[in-house]
Amino acid sequence: MNTNTSRRSTRIAGILIIAVFIAGILSVVLPVEDPDYLNLTASNQNQVFVGGFFQFLMIPAYIGFALYLYPILKMKNEALSLGFVGFRLATGIFQLIGMILLPLILNLSQEFVISDAPNVSYFHTLGDLLRMARDMVNHVAAILSLSLADLLLFIILYRSRLVPRWLSLWGILAIGIAMVASFMVFFQMTMVVTPLYLSMNVPLMLQTLVFATWLIAKGFDPIRLGQVTLQSQSMAADSLQ
Repeated sequence: MNTNTSRRSTRIAGILIIAVFIAGILSVVLPVEDPDYLNLTASNQNQVFVGGFFQFLMIPAYIGFALYLYPILKMKNEALSLGFVGFRLATGIFQLIGMILLPLILNLSQEFVISDAPNVSYFHTLGDLLRMARDMVNHVAAILSLSLADLLLFIILYRSRLVPRWLSLWGILAIGIAMVASFMVFFQMTMVVTPLYLSMNVPLMLQTLVFATWLIAKGFDPIRLGQVTLQSQSMAADSLQ
């Protein structure tokens, strides 16, 4: 792979990271996270649709990021690169499931508002289950899948030194903290919209922005990339002999 192709791929990959970051912020639907969500969601229908739209936009960005980097990464370690792409695809699927759960919560909220039944425990029980399912999909399954994908990515980058090792090591450590936070949500040790959960994801958010900026501004080290390319060509030649 020539230098120009690599720079274009890394630049687009960096832009996709920024796109996911922005779409992730815009996909937050505050009425659904509110304790009084059964009343508030129905009256904020537009927010639900906007949030679902931006969550959908995250899917091609997640997958596109992996596909743009895969041709470069596979020259260094094809097995880990395939795992990276596979987990990114799984993340896209989980994002789609999380998006589908939003209109279900909206529909339940609308039914709750127009219902005059004295016993509303049914709505609360079903609503809590839907919200828990959405949290499990968005903040446990999707985050763990994404974390595993990017863990493989930074292991490859750390070994190959295509980016500075401090940046790869920062990513590995931050991913580990984010995974712990997701497990805490799974075991109901914390909720999603809490200072603890959000603070545990701050190191990864900062590293993500720095990594994206690095890919856009500098890309992969051209000297290391050339060494990886030569190594890949040598291995291919040996396999033909």
